[in-house]
Amino acid sequence: MKLYLKTKDYSISQEEFHLMYDVDMDMLITKPQPEGLERYYQSETYISHTDANNTLIEKLYQAVKKYSLGKKVKLIDRYVKGERTLLDFGSGTGDFLVAAKNCNWSAIGVEPNSKARKLSKAKGVKVQPEINKLQTDKFNAITLWHVLEHLPELEEQIAQLISKMDNNGILVIAVPNFRSYDAKYYGQFWAAYDVPRHLWHFSRNAMKKLFSRHKMKIIKIRPMFFDAFYVAMLSEKYKTGKTNFTKAFFIGLWSNIKAMGSGEYSSLVYILQKA
Repeated sequence: MKLYLKTKDYSISQEEFHLMYDVDMDMLITKPQPEGLERYYQSETYISHTDANNTLIEKLYQAVKKYSLGKKVKLIDRYVKGERTLLDFGSGTGDFLVAAKNCNWSAIGVEPNSKARKLSKAKGVKVQPEINKLQTDKFNAITLWHVLEHLPELEEQIAQLISKMDNNGILVIAVPNFRSYDAKYYGQFWAAYDVPRHLWHFSRNAMKKLFSRHKMKIIKIRPMFFDAFYVAMLSEKYKTGKTNFTKAFFIGLWSNIKAMGSGEYSSLVYILQKA
């Protein structure tokens, strides 16, 4: 492996980390990967574990999230026939579980963060702290919305998730794409590196190679258009100390336009089945 770039945890600790490039896999690996990662999530600014809606960025995040929930449910509807059992792994504050439940899915989440679990349960959805606590053996759909990049012991956790899939089920994974234009433009300031919470940084090649090891095939790749704008806003703040909405909008827009030809969107959703 060789050094790809140096960056730091801009949102919480300000500590420096290295992104090492794995040539064989075409992916980046955060080094060092600290023990006791929990402390890097312990902040009110970590929006995935809160329902914060105070700042303008938080309001935009919540508005886009609300709009996207229905799109995500329609996506899994398209690929699942018959029984509608869903596991949302890394379910955060439970909003996707609520949306799925409202569309007649039998849905349960796994979320290790106790604060996020508490918010989820207040919304009337079922959430467990770890996958071993689940009573359901198999699911027709398993979703990870910006979760895979957080998982320590990556290969083991992938294998465990696949063991929970029905033979005709789908695995839906959304991850940032370090090959996108906005990633290249912002470099060390690209917010979607989000070290050290993001331990792995995937390309399309990396996802194909990683899951082929587990006898999984990618049947569709779909873009997440809004991610380019949100990530650009955070990246501008990390780079300049200011939230330049106008510039961020145009960087996000240009990233999406360029991706129409290359396929390299800021974030991608992979739909996978057993090969």
